[in-house]
Amino acid sequence: MKTLDLRKQYKDLYKPSAKKPALVQVPRLQFAMINGVIEKGEGPGTSPAFRESMMALYGLSYTLKFTSKLRKTNPIDYPVMALEGLWWVEDGHFDITIKDNWHYTVMMLQPEHISQEMLEEAREQVRKKGRDSAALSKARLEYFEEGFCMQMMHIGPYATEPATIEIMRAFAAENGYRDRVGPNGKHHEIYMSDPRRVSPEKLKTVLRHPLEKV
Repeated sequence: MKTLDLRKQYKDLYKPSAKKPALVQVPRLQFAMINGVIEKGEGPGTSPAFRESMMALYGLSYTLKFTSKLRKTNPIDYPVMALEGLWWVEDGHFDITIKDNWHYTVMMLQPEHISQEMLEEAREQVRKKGRDSAALSKARLEYFEEGFCMQMMHIGPYATEPATIEIMRAFAAENGYRDRVGPNGKHHEIYMSDPRRVSPEKLKTVLRHPLEKV
């Protein structure tokens, strides 16, 4: 059986330094994705819609992994990758401290051999297990090329992300770049820790923002 080491292959994208920001060119990659909106008065941690989207995505991703691993022809094993979120607002005024107007794409990296047909089969398997949902119906397989970005590992509660983002923006300005998050870019979080199992002060979250030259 062939094994893909996606975590090693994309180490530069998923294990950045927590000490200083870094520049990175993010290639065209394939993801399972679900779009949604945070309800008024809620945040990502309390939103029923966001939780439903996460559960649907985990269900699909683990089903795809085992389908790939157990198929009779060319079986391939690989790790299920971290949950990721792209965040933005429709009015263009993105504020990291105000979250009940956020739109999102929640997503998980998938290997190149995962096909639309495999996704549809996985969706039906999840439904047969009694885990159907509106979010599951919205799931899609799509390529995303983020391009030139800066990123940094944030360690601590999600509420303290603004301090890390300020460090990133100062780094961008010092190097002649402008943070594109807002009308032309999306705030990207990659959740390297499970908040149900890790204390808030030890949470690891990759923060990534697209850049443009000043």
